[in-house]
Amino acid sequence: MTGNEHFIADLSMYANNYSFLGRPLSRELGDAVDVVVMGIPYDLATTGRSGARMGPNGIRQASTNLRWETTRWPWTFSLFDRLSVNDYGDLEFRPGDSHDMMKIVAAECTKILSAGKALLSFGGDHFVTLPLLRGFNIHHGPLALIHFDAHTDTDSKGGPFDHGTMFFPAIEERLIDPFKSIQIGIRTQYNYEMHPFKVIDGAAANDLAVEEIIALVYQCVGDSPAYISFDIDCLDPAYAPGTGTPVAGGITTDRALKLIRGLQDLNLVGMDLVEVAPPYDHSDITSLAGATLALEFLYCLAAK
Repeated sequence: MTGNEHFIADLSMYANNYSFLGRPLSRELGDAVDVVVMGIPYDLATTGRSGARMGPNGIRQASTNLRWETTRWPWTFSLFDRLSVNDYGDLEFRPGDSHDMMKIVAAECTKILSAGKALLSFGGDHFVTLPLLRGFNIHHGPLALIHFDAHTDTDSKGGPFDHGTMFFPAIEERLIDPFKSIQIGIRTQYNYEMHPFKVIDGAAANDLAVEEIIALVYQCVGDSPAYISFDIDCLDPAYAPGTGTPVAGGITTDRALKLIRGLQDLNLVGMDLVEVAPPYDHSDITSLAGATLALEFLYCLAAK
């Protein structure tokens, strides 16, 4: 390879940076596509700082920093030798119309899954997980939820569009099986006596060995179809300042990556990465964390 070819390869990191990891920007769902990346730029359900509607674009832009490494450390193979990924772009819905957003997200999710593709979604605030779960439920039935967050998001007293309530109707609608689901990193109040999920709280998520946490997840989830919902505020604000509801005492990015990596042998069917809010970010720290966690999930799929 000549020096000029090196120069061109370096330029390609930033040139035409419209999609996640530079993948084809397409809504074609042909046989050649394995995984679809989809953005949901919605944050009308936030209860704190808004800005997560800019999350999908922030994650895509930050993924530029991950494009130069053809084989991601510590994996031993090139992702795109095993997995074909298309970026579906962002979904469009009427501004201010949460009902329209939910209908479109569920319909597009169902369309993608019915074509036999895996789906990786970027929010948006965490409320977007509810219509995603409705789409996944049509295809997979009740899911085991692996939920990374500072909050349980199971409040039954919030409004109809609230990023702290969506797992309450998800249980009522049998979209998820709470007894096969687990929440990691929780460090805000919830009803301890009535809470149906297994919880590894923020202190335990920091104090337990990564291997112990992974063993608890496998024990809980078993061979059920498993869906990962990763709220970036599971990370400590030192590692994810760009989010709407930051809570001190979270886990590190390194620990989160190890945990995602350790889930590769589960029956993983999808993931969302939510609550990245670029207006509050510094040097793309949060967007880069989100992009890297998403890439780790893709490697988990490719490893199987």
